[in-house]
Amino acid sequence: MNSSVTAQAERRRTFAIISHPDAGKTTLTEKFLLYAGAVVEAGSVKAKGQNRSATSDWMELEQKRGISITSAVMQFDYRGHTINLLDTPGHRDFSEDTYRVLAAVDAVVMVLDSAKGIEPQTLKLFEVCRARRLPVLTFLNKFDRPGLDPLELLDEIESKINLRPTPVTWPVGDANDFHGVIDRRRKKFIRFTRVARGSTIAPEEELSFEQAAADEGILWQRAIDGCGLLDAVGADLDMQSFLAGESTPLFVGSALTDFGVRALLDAVVDLVPPPPPRPDIAGVRRPIDAPCSAFVFKVQANMDRSHRDRIAFVRICSGKFERGMTMTVSRTGKPFATKYASTVFGAERSTVDEAYPGDVVGLVNANGLQLGDTLYDDVPVTFPGIPRFAPELFTNARPKDTNRVKQFRRGIEVLEEEGVVQVLRDPAMGDAALVLAAVGQLQFEVFAYRLDSEFNAPVELTGSPYQAIRGTDEASADRLREIGGIRILCRADGSLVALFENIYRLQRLLNDEPKLTLNSLSVE
Repeated sequence: MNSSVTAQAERRRTFAIISHPDAGKTTLTEKFLLYAGAVVEAGSVKAKGQNRSATSDWMELEQKRGISITSAVMQFDYRGHTINLLDTPGHRDFSEDTYRVLAAVDAVVMVLDSAKGIEPQTLKLFEVCRARRLPVLTFLNKFDRPGLDPLELLDEIESKINLRPTPVTWPVGDANDFHGVIDRRRKKFIRFTRVARGSTIAPEEELSFEQAAADEGILWQRAIDGCGLLDAVGADLDMQSFLAGESTPLFVGSALTDFGVRALLDAVVDLVPPPPPRPDIAGVRRPIDAPCSAFVFKVQANMDRSHRDRIAFVRICSGKFERGMTMTVSRTGKPFATKYASTVFGAERSTVDEAYPGDVVGLVNANGLQLGDTLYDDVPVTFPGIPRFAPELFTNARPKDTNRVKQFRRGIEVLEEEGVVQVLRDPAMGDAALVLAAVGQLQFEVFAYRLDSEFNAPVELTGSPYQAIRGTDEASADRLREIGGIRILCRADGSLVALFENIYRLQRLLNDEPKLTLNSLSVE
């Protein structure tokens, strides 16, 4: 056993944050960095010299729209542990990208707006978590503003997402009279002091229950009554059910004003499990101290616009990664040199010389790697790939400028490899009659924006009449071509799909011709 690798892995905590847009995910991310000392002021990061730059949303479109589209990766140290924080898109249209990110983490922090509770987007993202069977920590944010009763929020979580909340901290006061939180495990009251704009760490004062009762009066009694109800129903932290994805340790606070942030970050260290052995495609778990292996969960082009580079983000699954080592791509059997390996902190990057299980490394100029690829050293292994979501929207696509066809094709190739959209082709026509498929409309907007801004190849999206998609095969495709209103196209992996203009025709075919291959495309 390689004790050094095992010890390093034990120090790692790798997690993602998910939330509905505007629930406070970006603010919470910044405050984690602030409390860990990775930034000196919320909204900025340490850089070479005294320069500072934005922490996460690097793409111009993200900054214009005020949403996260790409997923950022940040690594920092806290309490002797190495924290790998993977930010995720907050919009449901990018739930497929969220799914890829969740393939690389060991737990999730779910942020809920205490005034809105469980929103439709939260449900969609949580379904992704359930598919990965990930442990979930919950943060009820914005408790310094008017919102729902905390007990009502607990009921919503349990009834809507079938996850039993076990509050670790509980609010004292609410709205504009929010005083702090009770730590139920340690039987302490933690009082917070506001700081200007929440840009620096808020001082914390820890009081005994007796002191808090004397100081806080009726607010304290109300909070204690709430804790009494939680005690009565046994809503206490249970590690076994948390790790099984059945219960969620719950924290309350306000990321903007620093209430409750430290307690949540401490919980990441204390409760989130270290990297476990990852199962291969046969279900056999590769030991943490086995020779180095890694999994490609994200590919991103043009993060550095001046160099037009392509980065493959990999999760180290076993062994010690060392920059410059030559690994093998399981899918092709070809060697891959890791000379250009970086850690990525928002838009900033720096060379990484070594990494351990749980760490995320950006491999620059990764032209031989695709989403879902496995890399290994010495002992071969192949990890399960990343399934695609079933598309819900479709549009035809063609270049606006026929003189830019070469750039158009290059952009299509790059963005398809990233998984920005799914590209469907007619085997007989290639790129001359493309159909784009996506989970949400915003994916099309990002695709068009990036094709224009990064490849100078403006695209015309003309919409399409298609309402449903099914996987098929050659034998069934011949029959389907004989029926009107159905188009047979090819996916990037070579598999055939049938697009239907009329969903009722699809339903009738399923009933009338059950021998036809018409498989649903869904995450498994």
